[in-house]
Amino acid sequence: MDPVLGKKIQRIQQDIREEYLADHQHPWVIGFSGGKDSTLVTHLVFDVLMSLAPHERTREVHIVSNDTLVESPLVVTHVATVQSEIDHAANAWRMPVRVVTTRPETDSTFWVNLIGRGYPPPNRSFRWCTDRMKIQPTSQYIRSQADMAGQVILLLGVRRSESSTRAATVARYDNGERLNRHNDLLNCMVFRPIVELSTDEVWEYLAFTPPPWGGSHSALIQLYMDAGAAECPTVLSQDDAPGCGTSNSRFGCWTCTVVEKDKSLMGFVEAGYGEFTPLVDFRDWLAGIRNDPERRLARRRNGKLTITNEGVFIPGPFTLETRREVLDRVLALERETKSKIIEESEVIRIREIWAEDASMFATRSVDEARAVAGSK
Repeated sequence: MDPVLGKKIQRIQQDIREEYLADHQHPWVIGFSGGKDSTLVTHLVFDVLMSLAPHERTREVHIVSNDTLVESPLVVTHVATVQSEIDHAANAWRMPVRVVTTRPETDSTFWVNLIGRGYPPPNRSFRWCTDRMKIQPTSQYIRSQADMAGQVILLLGVRRSESSTRAATVARYDNGERLNRHNDLLNCMVFRPIVELSTDEVWEYLAFTPPPWGGSHSALIQLYMDAGAAECPTVLSQDDAPGCGTSNSRFGCWTCTVVEKDKSLMGFVEAGYGEFTPLVDFRDWLAGIRNDPERRLARRRNGKLTITNEGVFIPGPFTLETRREVLDRVLALERETKSKIIEESEVIRIREIWAEDASMFATRSVDEARAVAGSK
């Protein structure tokens, strides 16, 4: 490993050590997506914990991942494997480490909103998924920890060199100190230990340094090689949200229609994972029906017609017929791939929403008929 990088890592580890040993017990929360940057942060924190005497390891560290329930299958497997390795090692070393996965509530999942409420697949102008599926579940967990402890320290693997957007975000909240107040979460301070590292430096360190919880980072490196892509980061605010579903981000939801093509899933298929071909085909079909006027209701769910200032008509949600077709295709996809794609609790909630919508549509039709009759 490059000696210059070695010295940088030593300084980062010293920063981590000093913050961990600070004279308060505010718990740490590491946003762990399973990608290279969050893996490096977790690696360095674990290293520091191992270097401390047992009586010094008093601060709780929560390693928190988010599962939207429509994550790329290989990424789900990778994250679960690493979580298990970390948990096993932390228990063996008697470290105050908790491995946690947050998930959206049933009423907020992708399928309940798409198939149940008929929301069109997300695009750049209507990206309804990020807040419901990524931001809210993890933010709720962080708030619960802050409520119990008074304050939490959130460790993120963001880096200034990731992109111009990321650099601007880092600069906006940079106060010259290690800890910056979170813009949206009350009683939450943010610690960005690897903010000044380059992408090449991240990869170099991971390639040459085995993880302290055992094994190697080779599976992570292979995952990136197969996908030819970057990961969707841990998203905890709307400022971070542009990283999800953009040209800079590809390890994310396999259903994502914000991007034109899911290059990572296609990369996995090209790398030999042919079992994911039906997922690619379904995702492309979903994107293709989004703007079909025959599949959309005229009115939004609140009963209003939407026309922009430029006179452009914006249709409402999918028709009930299209929603039923999407559900049928999802269930068929489960049978074809022999994998769990939609939970039974989601199907139950979807059918409840359909019944509510059918009643609402019937009532609305009667009201409109009465209004017409009354005007004559």
